[in-house]
Amino acid sequence: MLERNGVSCTVVPVPGGGRGRSLAEYVRFYARVLRAARGPEIDLVHANYGLTAPAALAQPVRPVVLSLWGSDLLGRYGPVSERCARFADEIVVMSDEMATALDREATVVPHGIDTERFAPRPREEAVDAVGWDGDAAHVLFPYDTERAEKNYPRAERVVERTRGAVEGPLELHAVSGVPHEEVPTYMNAADAMVLTSDREGSPNAVKEALACNLPVVATPVGDVPDLLDGVDCSAVADTDAGLADALAGALAPSTDPNGRERAREFGLDRMGEDLLGVYERALDEEVSAA
Repeated sequence: MLERNGVSCTVVPVPGGGRGRSLAEYVRFYARVLRAARGPEIDLVHANYGLTAPAALAQPVRPVVLSLWGSDLLGRYGPVSERCARFADEIVVMSDEMATALDREATVVPHGIDTERFAPRPREEAVDAVGWDGDAAHVLFPYDTERAEKNYPRAERVVERTRGAVEGPLELHAVSGVPHEEVPTYMNAADAMVLTSDREGSPNAVKEALACNLPVVATPVGDVPDLLDGVDCSAVADTDAGLADALAGALAPSTDPNGRERAREFGLDRMGEDLLGVYERALDEEVSAA
């Protein structure tokens, strides 16, 4: 994505893995960031996610671009992200809702998706590939059920209410932890996707589903209402009854889904071009301040 726009990238990952990294791991991360930032080939530091911002800002040699993803601003660690955002040279957020949560100017750059990987495929082949019942309708919940903000119990309630409004068996599948390259198969095997999150930024899962022409029924969080605006067979609702009605409609559509037309706006190339513009502003500001 960035490389195609002429940007050379050096990735510095946080030590450890998964959630719940320790303070010691973030201290080691700072040492790695400082060492990399001092390299003569580095022009700026791009901190992706709020908890990486302290290490990026603590290095004194390069301008900092900070990208906030949603949970790092609207969730538990929001105060850390908000404080760090005051000192970054440029801020990137995923939605207008996130931009309004900050007390400084931010650039909205929705996260891009690979529209070649996420594309419509024959449903029957996908159902066989994932081992689902070919005679049932399938609803995808594309998150870890233990993530409280994703509100899986609400998805269960909505699907249970929908069962009485559709013919034949209806199954809900929570899919997480699978390799990313396998996710399009699950999306093409499903008949609809449900997103019942309490908060979001600009969820990739919605864009990826649209790219596969998978109908999406969702709560009005983040930029989801904008993503689904004008998309056939998809809908936003803020009550269980409304979500169930929308899901029943998505499972018995009167027209073909057209989400892929909307998803073309979120290709990786466009995201790369937008980020390049942010980088150029950050570097111009450094020159002006010198």
